[in-house]
Parts: sequence; C-alpha cells; structure tokens
Amino acid sequence: MRLYQSLKLTAALLALSTGVTLAQDAAKTTSGNPIFPGWYADPEAKVFGKTYWVYPTYSAKYEEQVYLDAYSSTDLVHWTKHPHVVDTAAVKWAHKAMWAPAVTEKDGKYYIFFGANDIQNNQELGGIGIAVAKKPEGPFKDYLGKPLIGQFVNGAQPIDQFVFKDDDGQYYIVYGGWRHCNIARLNKDFTGVEPFADGETYKSITPKDYVEGPVMFKRKGKYYLMWSEGGWTGPNYRVAYAMGDSPTGPFERIDVVLKQDPAIATGAGHHSVINIPKTDEWYIVYHRRPLGDHDGNHRVTCIDKMYFDENGHILPVKITNEGVAPRKIK
Repeated sequence: MRLYQSLKLTAALLALSTGVTLAQDAAKTTSGNPIFPGWYADPEAKVFGKTYWVYPTYSAKYEEQVYLDAYSSTDLVHWTKHPHVVDTAAVKWAHKAMWAPAVTEKDGKYYIFFGANDIQNNQELGGIGIAVAKKPEGPFKDYLGKPLIGQFVNGAQPIDQFVFKDDDGQYYIVYGGWRHCNIARLNKDFTGVEPFADGETYKSITPKDYVEGPVMFKRKGKYYLMWSEGGWTGPNYRVAYAMGDSPTGPFERIDVVLKQDPAIATGAGHHSVINIPKTDEWYIVYHRRPLGDHDGNHRVTCIDKMYFDENGHILPVKITNEGVAPRKIK
C-alpha cells in the first residue's frame, strides 16, 4: 500500500510539474533569450512556409560534436526541438566538429551544408559537406559521400558555410575561416561548384577585419555581407557588415552591428538573419555567452530585432534578455 501511495504521489508531482511548465510556456509573452535551453552556437535561421527554423552547432568539445539538432517555431516564441537531424552515422567521412549548418530548399528537397573535422591542411579529410532530406526536420543523409569543398583555397579554411540564393535563381556558397572569405557558384544539382564568367571558381571577397561566419542577403537592390570578428571564445566576439552591388562585392567594411553588452551578455557573434516574407521586418539570430561564464563552449542561441536607417545601413543591434514578441507568418 505504501508503495502504491508513493507511486501515486510521484505521478501527481510529475503531472503538476509538467502542467506548470506547459502553463508557463503558454503564458510567454516574448521569446526570452536564450530562445531554447542548452549550449548551442552558430545558428542558421530559415523560414520554410509559415514556420521558422533554427539549426545551430551543438556547442561542446570537438570530439562530441557529432550531430546537429534543429528547432522549429510558428511564432518565434515557442520552440520545438528536433534532435539529431543529421549525425556522423549518416556521414561516414565526418567524425568530429560538425559546425555551423547552412540550410536551403531546392526543388522540394532540403539541403544542409556543414563543416566537419576541423581540417588544418589539405592532407586531412574534411571540410564542407552536404546532406539531403525530404523535410526540414530530416532525417538528413549524406549527399555526396565526400566533402563538397575539402581544400584550402585563397587561405580560407573550409568551414562556416552560408548558402545565398540570388533573385535570378543562382545559388552561391560563401564560406571561410582563418580570416579569409570565399564565394563560389553552386552548380544546378549541388554536386560541385562552377566557374564565374571570368573563369575564376573561388573568388576572395574578404573584407577588412573578417575572421569567420559569413552571412549574405539582399535588400532593396543592395547585397549585404556580414561576418564575425574577434576570437570566438572571448568577450569581444562581434558582427560587422559591408554593402555591395553584386554577390562578389567589392565589400568595404562599414561598422560593427552586434557586440557584447556587459549588463546582458558577452561574446555576441556568429549569426544569421530572418526576413519576414513580403515585409521589411528583420531579425538577427546569434549566439552569446552568459555573464560570468568563461567556458569556451558555453554559448546560447538568442534573437533580437534588426533595423536599417534611411540609407540602408544596419543600425547597432540592442541585445536583450526579453528577446522578441510573437510573430506569426501570414
């Protein structure tokens, strides 16, 4: 009898705890920052249909970075976890350091580009790979059986990939660590890259102070290149940007737009952006380090609004603890 009563009490407490959690979640008026629990960095934010998706790096020791999770939301406030959308079991040549996913949709399929193995030279196996799935939540399977880009070109370590689709339907891959940034044209089936009209395959578009984490988007006829500066484990990690007239620039550094606030968090960097379809509303999704935490892998994913001035310049982003209000896609 005592065991039965104890089990009933345990069940009641669990139900009460779950009920409180669900009620608290339902009552949220803003996303809060971080937007979901856990150590996550380098978030890729996308809109597919009427759903927001965030694909971050699992922030841990390199040998433990053998999978990627995803999160989805219909309002930017309530997020659902999709664990292990891709892992090294599905990508036989990758064995550690799965980093900075970039996700795009093409012809009804979803492609996730990722860095793996943190190669240090052209004799090591690794670099930027691709996996494919029928749904944004996966499961993703290795697409090529080898890296798409597995060599250093123009001094750029093959990591931190971003996929940009221009208005004419051309897909580009923008990538690079070790203070070098390249852009290349993806071919039609994403099995390789193809030369530009001048015959060059990998163009260097490295702006001043570039370190890693490039992002490209287009707004009102202008191309924006954003990137991270500083050291990723330090408090001064930050995001700067440039504007150009084509995907290849030239890109002249304009200013820093995202950085630490000693009253909120440090190490704010390696980001992506969301544009609400058919509007001029913009959000920046990024990682940062909680105050007082100095573990290099203790990074969390956050979101705040991003605004432009009348000249198209990006205004400095105010990082917050509140995050953003609910925003459904119409």
